[in-house]
Amino acid sequence: MDKKIRVLVVEDSSLARKIIVDILSSDPEIEVVGTANNGKTAIYKNDSLNPDVITMDIEMPVMDGLESLRHIIEKNPKPVLMLSVLTKHGAEETFKALEYGAVDFIPKPASNLSITLKEVADLLIEKVKSVYKSEIKIPVKKKESEIKKAENHLRPEFEKEVVSISGKGTSNKIVGIGTSTGGPSALAGIFRCFPKDFPSPILVVQHMPEGFTKAFAERLDSNSGLRVKEAEEGDRIKSGHAYIAPGHSHMKIEDKNGEKIIKLDRGNKVSGHIPSIDVLFDSIADNYGRESVCVIMTGMGQDGAKGILKVKKNGGHTIAQDEGTSVVYGMNRVAVQMGAIDEIVPLSSIPESIVKML
Repeated sequence: MDKKIRVLVVEDSSLARKIIVDILSSDPEIEVVGTANNGKTAIYKNDSLNPDVITMDIEMPVMDGLESLRHIIEKNPKPVLMLSVLTKHGAEETFKALEYGAVDFIPKPASNLSITLKEVADLLIEKVKSVYKSEIKIPVKKKESEIKKAENHLRPEFEKEVVSISGKGTSNKIVGIGTSTGGPSALAGIFRCFPKDFPSPILVVQHMPEGFTKAFAERLDSNSGLRVKEAEEGDRIKSGHAYIAPGHSHMKIEDKNGEKIIKLDRGNKVSGHIPSIDVLFDSIADNYGRESVCVIMTGMGQDGAKGILKVKKNGGHTIAQDEGTSVVYGMNRVAVQMGAIDEIVPLSSIPESIVKML
């Protein structure tokens, strides 16, 4: 790479700031062009230094990371990676940041999180390079009233589709969704469109560290008509329920006495990840065959591409989020290139596409 990736590091702790700068500076393809210890300074330096990527802390004096992020996304948008601690408050703030336009988050090492400093360092460098190399689509934050108006317009159409199915009982089909970078806010939008009498179960793999998946499931549950939970060993797979793979395990399906249940596997990484989308899609293909609808969405890498190809070969219907609405057109791009996809649609059309296939 001739041109280095220029990064602005925003962090109020001098020690944490030095660690982040040292991590990024250790890679020859990355250059830290500046630092800031509060959100207000971050806005100024974003305008004056014009970095390629920003790493942003949340809790800071003068102006916090959320307010700074909202200003940056609205006025001079850049790919922003949030630095998050695993606490209930920290997780809630992180998911707000993703909804405001941050592309992803990096967990800070902590005693209650099973991730080492080296793993954080590798993840940080990988994500900085990924969001820089990809064509990032950072949406301008809409007013809450505009979002609600759009949802109120779209939701009845989806409900009409579902009523025609659920009036005859539940569907025999299952829905699988896999996503990574850019996924949390995209999933939140999709789940808001699903009515509570959704006729099928939904199984989701969102690449996310252990500890954050439970908070993410709770957030989706509170903003959705579905019952959403972090998957647990032995959970019965029920219609109208969504199960989020925990950050520590692969999620599979097992037939027990004629009933489908969830099986968790704390094995090795598959396709570079645990949980792996490939593992989930493989299991869906094996257990449901033609009675499956699987969606691969925004995210870096290629996890899920081979799995969704197997779903298609086994007769299931496959959907990919299009490039224009993807934060990172990676996993879905690979799946499309492999010929694994039946339907390529923008993010806003995914709920309708899913329901029509049920």
